Amino acid sequence: MSEGKKIRVLVVDDSAIVRKVLTEVLSQQPDIEVVGTAPDAFVARDKIVSLRPDVLTLDVEMPRMDGLTFLEKLMKHYPLPVIVLSSLTQNSTRAALEALNRGAVDVLAKPGGPYSVADLKDDLPQRVRAAAAARIRRNGAAAAPPPPAAPAPAPAARPRAEADGPPPQQVIAIGASTGGTVAIERILAALPAEVPPIVITQHIPPGFSRTFAQRLNTVCALEVREAEGGERLENGLALVAPGNRHLEIERIAGGGWRTRLHDGPKVCYQRPSVDVLFRSVAREAGAHSIGVLLTGMGADGAAGLLEMRRAGAPTIAQNEETCVVFGMPREAIRMGAAQQVLPLDEIAGALAKRVRVPMPA
Repeated sequence: MSEGKKIRVLVVDDSAIVRKVLTEVLSQQPDIEVVGTAPDAFVARDKIVSLRPDVLTLDVEMPRMDGLTFLEKLMKHYPLPVIVLSSLTQNSTRAALEALNRGAVDVLAKPGGPYSVADLKDDLPQRVRAAAAARIRRNGAAAAPPPPAAPAPAPAARPRAEADGPPPQQVIAIGASTGGTVAIERILAALPAEVPPIVITQHIPPGFSRTFAQRLNTVCALEVREAEGGERLENGLALVAPGNRHLEIERIAGGGWRTRLHDGPKVCYQRPSVDVLFRSVAREAGAHSIGVLLTGMGADGAAGLLEMRRAGAPTIAQNEETCVVFGMPREAIRMGAAQQVLPLDEIAGALAKRVRVPMPA
């Protein structure tokens, strides 16, 4: 957005109460203007043409045409940044994450229940600003390469490392924000099951992180779960930080690491924070780790990636051309934190080479 120009937002939701709440929250921001609201996709279609918003907030559950169907049509004919709002039912969170794969740039929980209007006041304006800065392509794949042609099927039962083998010798830490759910899926789906343990912080609201991990588990050769705290890191296992909780690792006597969750203050306005994860990895694993910072608004993760590099860890930042938002990687590159700057579709191969495991054929 040009300096001084307000971000124009269209709110699309079948609930009049939700439309009112979102409008009030956004209208309090000096750089954001709600130019209109719509109760369904058909009204939204006409208002998009007449009002030309910069960002759309979209409910996934609407009468006459559901949000996913509307999103597909929108990305084909009139692509623009979309933030999906969803209730926290299992079906709705799955639909919201599917929307991210179809071109939406971010997801938020609707106010109510565990996610309050106060939370929305903190999160929504920042998400709108990030969405306004996002790169959007007509096919809906926001500045990312096409997905793998044949995702690896999720294996059945994986052997437990603590029973069947020595502790891992390396750990991979990945951080991302806007556009990161798709980017992380692309990387993990391309990796073999034999990789060292992976710990992931993605800026995602409570209620969506478990569904995100479950989705990843269905398309990856390695096992993916939401972290619960206290798990041993194991080869072939990836753990995702829960929404609204910081994820760290700590060393175990005798070798290896385990997870630690806590509710500390937000860092860079985020919980979970990438900086919190990366700093713990730098401290506890040092040169036995690899850091990867992906697409996202702001600076979270840049300072932590620098600490990892100073501790001897190889570090990678996603390049500008494949980022949805180049904020976090740009800051890491500016600080000298990134040893390599790579397109998204080259990161999995670089990781496999670093940890000396063959990529799937």
